[in-house]
Amino acid sequence: MSRLPRVAIVGRPNVGKSTLLNRLVNSRVSIVEPTAGVTRDRVSLPVRIPTDFGERTIEVMDTGGVGIVDRQDLGPLVEEQIAAAVASSVAIVFMVDVRDGITPLDREVAERLRGADVPVVLVCNKAEGERILWEVDAFRALGLPGEPIPISAQNGEGLSDFFTALDDALPPATDEQVAPQPVMKIAIVGRRNAGKSTLTNALAREERMIVSEVAGTTRDAVDVLFERDGKSFTVIDTAGVRKKGSFEDAIDFFSDSRAYRAVRRADVVVLLFDSMEPISGLEKRLARYAVDHYKPVVLGANKWDTVEERMTGAELSEYVEAELPGLRHAPLVCLSGRDGWHVDELLETCEELFAQAHLRVGTGELNRIVHRAVAGRGPSSKGHRVKIHYATQADRVPPTIVVFINDKRLIGKDYIRYLTNRFREETPFKEVPIRVVLRDGQHDEEDEY
Repeated sequence: MSRLPRVAIVGRPNVGKSTLLNRLVNSRVSIVEPTAGVTRDRVSLPVRIPTDFGERTIEVMDTGGVGIVDRQDLGPLVEEQIAAAVASSVAIVFMVDVRDGITPLDREVAERLRGADVPVVLVCNKAEGERILWEVDAFRALGLPGEPIPISAQNGEGLSDFFTALDDALPPATDEQVAPQPVMKIAIVGRRNAGKSTLTNALAREERMIVSEVAGTTRDAVDVLFERDGKSFTVIDTAGVRKKGSFEDAIDFFSDSRAYRAVRRADVVVLLFDSMEPISGLEKRLARYAVDHYKPVVLGANKWDTVEERMTGAELSEYVEAELPGLRHAPLVCLSGRDGWHVDELLETCEELFAQAHLRVGTGELNRIVHRAVAGRGPSSKGHRVKIHYATQADRVPPTIVVFINDKRLIGKDYIRYLTNRFREETPFKEVPIRVVLRDGQHDEEDEY
């Protein structure tokens, strides 16, 4: 399998690059907000585009704005990410804002691209209405080959001409160029400055994410596709969560919500925390969210190399278990994303949890577990006779065990927790969440735990 042809979208800040990527993938992947310079990292996804010979799949990469004036002085790092995107692309989409006309930054970008070794497609965005279309010809003055193409990324107008021009700029399609199917999606979540972007780069073995001491560097939830031992994975680097009362603007709100959306999208969640810092309410909120959505979780103790002389692994495990009791079943990996120490072990643990969540246990074995559990501690309900008929696994991911009883109102939550723990001890689902559903013949609705 050969790599998909990569196309970079470049331009000055706030011309609509992220809006175009969202339109192409039909999803809100990149944050779109009027503030210039929202996008910092390279956000890339496979995109299917129509051609005269049917659809073909390419990789489209959204980049930060050229010439960004960043309030946290990250402009040079954004420029490095743009340069890396351009250097690895087989074609470039240069986007301008037709309503603003040609700006000095547009001229600067055009000057850089005139010496590019790959084709450049000039796209004039925000070209809604007949009057605006007359302004498109002015962009010929940028001196780039080909016709400027008017589009509206917001409304989807003009995309047919854009797809034609883009297909002409791309090298011929080959049968081997197919989008790799990731084995699983891994979301890395945690507080700001816990080292999530550093860990993402260590997993990808490539500087895909901007790493800075400045808290809140990452804003989007960025999907990074990487390969290990012939298998493809997607790691989702997220913005660090923070207290809602400390949000400074809409960007913080969108970043926070994307982090929680990443948990919902993920197959496995890595809850990363700084070993040098105490576990806070933010980690506890993320943990509760992952538990509520039945997501397998790996607890990642980052920067462990800085504290291992002052604390043993057993002491850390005891502390984490006390602070995050809802994740007592979750494995703990001590690592250093900066040095790449135990990063491979973290990935292997994610694979193990992914495999556990996909297993199935036979009805006979589950009923033997229930029989032993009842013998050890029978369900009692104030004189009422409680009878468990049988249990069966109804689904995977998460493993869902349906327990049939005579009257589910007679079973308390304490006994369900007891039964769940027995299932965890005696089935392969030792480190993943188990969904237990009660069902009887008297009530239509199901109770799940």
